[in-house]
Amino acid sequence: MRIAVPNSIASAAARPRGGREVRLSGPTMGVSWTVRVLAPDGASDAEIRAAVQSAVDGVVAQMSDWEPESDLSRFNRAPAGSWVRAPADLVDVVQAGVFLATLSEGAFDPTIGALTELWGFGPAGPVAEAPERAALTAACAGWRGLQVDVAGGRLYQPGGLRLDLSGIAKGFGVDRASAALSGLGLRDHLLEIGGELRGEGVKGSGEPWWVDVEPPPGSALEPLRVAAHGLSVATSGDWRRGFEADGRRYSHTLDPRTRAPVDAALAAVTVIHRECMQADALCTALMVLGADAMTFAERHEVAALIVRRSGKGFVEEVTPALQALLD
Repeated sequence: MRIAVPNSIASAAARPRGGREVRLSGPTMGVSWTVRVLAPDGASDAEIRAAVQSAVDGVVAQMSDWEPESDLSRFNRAPAGSWVRAPADLVDVVQAGVFLATLSEGAFDPTIGALTELWGFGPAGPVAEAPERAALTAACAGWRGLQVDVAGGRLYQPGGLRLDLSGIAKGFGVDRASAALSGLGLRDHLLEIGGELRGEGVKGSGEPWWVDVEPPPGSALEPLRVAAHGLSVATSGDWRRGFEADGRRYSHTLDPRTRAPVDAALAAVTVIHRECMQADALCTALMVLGADAMTFAERHEVAALIVRRSGKGFVEEVTPALQALLD
């Protein structure tokens, strides 16, 4: 078992804390949120549940393409050549997506909504076969056509562009819910939404919140455990969602540059970052980058575990930033 531990944990008092551990869950984003909180006397379960649910409901209301009345859906329907007013959180997340798109040269792209729909991973539901190349080519997508006015709180719709923030919004939801708990004075908690996690503080025993990284099915790789003390952990794996057609399996992770699912060479990526939004988005970018994932992660000091298929087994690459947490 390998253990990843942040330097900050050395300054944390590893001694028992008072309070009771509360475990709660609820629905969001087609999955569920779960939380473990070390709650002091006087903090009710109802108050904790309401804080988390309100935070994630706010993200859905702004960023879900499955909700017709969300701010994102309103932008997707806006006429060509229009500036669309948007709440601050949506603007910030889109801006973060555009920044990563620039950094990754399009491996991450927040404007692939039309492509997601064509491949059967959008609100319209699954498809029985791969879309025609002509339809993919004609689909409006491309982050360069999107303009973000942060100061003015608006987004520019060039015409037919459809945002899809599924590669970043869950992580942002985790960050928002964590901030809501901290705002209640609940400094010790572990939050998860659909496999994206963020830990703050410690458990009642004084130990950190431990997160075990999920390996690809059938792998015999050495387990990795993360001390989620002021850290977030996100994992993307190509086995989790997809469809089969004509004897081939298609991953749910799309390469915006080829307008098709990524190949099967990269099995999984785990990213450790202070912000869950960043961990979530970087996972997606690295999955798309494939053979270039390690080079990108090293250049930008991303703490990542990259798992590749090799013959009938798996090999892994540990970035220097992650190795520093293991040493």
